[in-house]
Amino acid sequence: MKTALITGTNRGIGLELARQLLEDGWRVHATARDPKGSAELKALAVDHPDTLQLHALDVGNAEAIRALSDRLADESIDWLINNAGIYGPRGVAFGNVQDVEAWLEVFRINSIAPMLIMQAFVEQVARSGEKKIGILSSKVGSMGDNGSGGGYIYRSSKAAVNAVIKSASIDLEPLGINVVALHPGWVLTDMGGPHAEITTAQSAAGLRRNMAGLTEADRGRFIDIDGTTIPW
Repeated sequence: MKTALITGTNRGIGLELARQLLEDGWRVHATARDPKGSAELKALAVDHPDTLQLHALDVGNAEAIRALSDRLADESIDWLINNAGIYGPRGVAFGNVQDVEAWLEVFRINSIAPMLIMQAFVEQVARSGEKKIGILSSKVGSMGDNGSGGGYIYRSSKAAVNAVIKSASIDLEPLGINVVALHPGWVLTDMGGPHAEITTAQSAAGLRRNMAGLTEADRGRFIDIDGTTIPW
């Protein structure tokens, strides 16, 4: 049975990814800052008592990440999916950037935490059959695709994690681990807003399709929800 570890599963894309993988017969380790605070996640655990394990995890807490890795030291993790992320303050435009601490917090969660999670679980991924790490980035983190400006905090945090992903894809190649950046599409979530283009179910299905289809040629790619390549 294949095993996935997914961060940020209390709602939205992470919750839907967990649901779809469980329905496909996977074992899932689902993390959230407060799993008991999500009625949908708790219901999913009731429906899948033998294949879903819930873990409280603040991805911004390095000690908590290491502790969870220690608890799962004997596991093999086929897919490590870093979905947890935050947007930060909205409406930040040139000339009104003031809250440095808010910017640093977004970097801590979106850019640094994925690195800490990869480091903590690299052994579990390396001993698995599939050896895949997918980190949710965003097309707004692409410098080549930036034609609108603005979005300084969130955009820069995703550009930074893209650099992390690219370097990790090279550094983990000797272990046979395939690391990619995944754009989930513009999704109808709390972050995506009411005018987004696709549902969480459509996004999760696309992400799963892209993860399942990864080959050696995809190592270090920035992959759009439709499978095409996004420029860095």
